[in-house]
Amino acid sequence: MYAFVSLISAWAIPIMIVFIPLYAAYRKVPVYESFVDGAKEGFDTAIKIIPHLVGMMVAISVFRASGAMDLLIGWMRPFFESIGVPTEVLPLAILRPITGAGSLAFTTDLIEQFGPDSMIGRIASTVQGSTDTTLYVITVYFGAIGIRKAGYALKVGLISDIVGFVASIVICYLVFS
Repeated sequence: MYAFVSLISAWAIPIMIVFIPLYAAYRKVPVYESFVDGAKEGFDTAIKIIPHLVGMMVAISVFRASGAMDLLIGWMRPFFESIGVPTEVLPLAILRPITGAGSLAFTTDLIEQFGPDSMIGRIASTVQGSTDTTLYVITVYFGAIGIRKAGYALKVGLISDIVGFVASIVICYLVFS
């Protein structure tokens, strides 16, 4: 089974890269022109999100530098220790909805410190792949297209991040224990 999954992983992207343009050409879609138009729109979008991106980066820096993250982790630590969850992954649960780069750096540090085959490394990797940067997405992309009422998206996104975090822990313990 592992060999089959590895084979699919190795060939999925190259097959899609070849299949999509061939299928578009078959459907008589001007492939290159469509690509160029999409690239132009992408550039315009990138320019529009810069102010929102800068604002989010400042907010993340203030959150970490002020000690608020450490305070929040200290408050959560006793509960997670009592149920047997490695507390080393708690900062990841807080960082992941805020920043993809910051959470990836933290995951990398956990894997370097504890190893990729440790329970902490496996949980961190699974959390990284099972959750999203909810606050980043809402701030940057919703701001770029002018959506002002993002309350429901925020609630659903954060709930799904919590579910992804808990499910990552449970599944890692079920599979690797």
